[in-house]
Amino acid sequence: MSEQPRRRALGFLERWLVFAGAVVVWEIVTRISDSVFFPPPSKIVQFCAELWFVAEPTQLFLADTVYEDILPSLARALGGWLITAVVGISLGLALGRSRIAYEYLNPLVTFLRSVPPPALIPVFMVAFGIGAQMQIATIVFGALWPVLLNSVDGARSVDRVKTDTARSFRISRTEWIRMVVFPAALPKIFAGLRTSLAISLILMVMSELVSSNHGIGYRIQLSQNTFSFDTMWAWLVLLGALGYLLNNALLALERRMLGWQPKREAAPATAKAGG
Repeated sequence: MSEQPRRRALGFLERWLVFAGAVVVWEIVTRISDSVFFPPPSKIVQFCAELWFVAEPTQLFLADTVYEDILPSLARALGGWLITAVVGISLGLALGRSRIAYEYLNPLVTFLRSVPPPALIPVFMVAFGIGAQMQIATIVFGALWPVLLNSVDGARSVDRVKTDTARSFRISRTEWIRMVVFPAALPKIFAGLRTSLAISLILMVMSELVSSNHGIGYRIQLSQNTFSFDTMWAWLVLLGALGYLLNNALLALERRMLGWQPKREAAPATAKAGG
């Protein structure tokens, strides 16, 4: 194995050893405290298996909660996030390349993004009714701003040389946006998409807490109201796992789409002082 793959493997192992160590500490502390509000991880994992899997003599099946709660919640979160990505990137690139539009609309954008999305849930309930439309509207409104602002920043930071080169070749504005502005803004766009994805999961849960009879947020609230703290922690662990997996999937897509970018070399470990 060459040096670089070996370093990656060691880094991956070290990160998971830290995670495993944190879980062990959590197990020890919760067993010592013996609190009904904070069950040990081993008990949480047991409840996770009971909630989401049905064991038959020779096979393992997904439980009804997966189809009735987890998948609908994921569909709402990812659907709202995809709408956010399309609207935020398109509008952000347009505002970033139009100085006049940016100056006129910047106060409105600043005002709207300062409004907490949970405060607008009653407004969305009146506008869209109680259901998936209201939940998606809440997700889109709250998760839009990181994508929009990063897209604006990325579009405004296009190198002057690239702009002058595109003008000298007299390419159309559509080709200029597609071949120059969009690739140059992609690193910042992905940064906004990652933040937006986390916000989408948070708002998915919050919207389901107040206006749903199924879904992850509803199950968390139901577990809390019935004092089923083991079940509540199982759903919280699921949220953490979903956030981790979705973020890693987006990072893999980012590495694939930004493979053309030159990699930064690591700084030397030692340096001589005074030249």
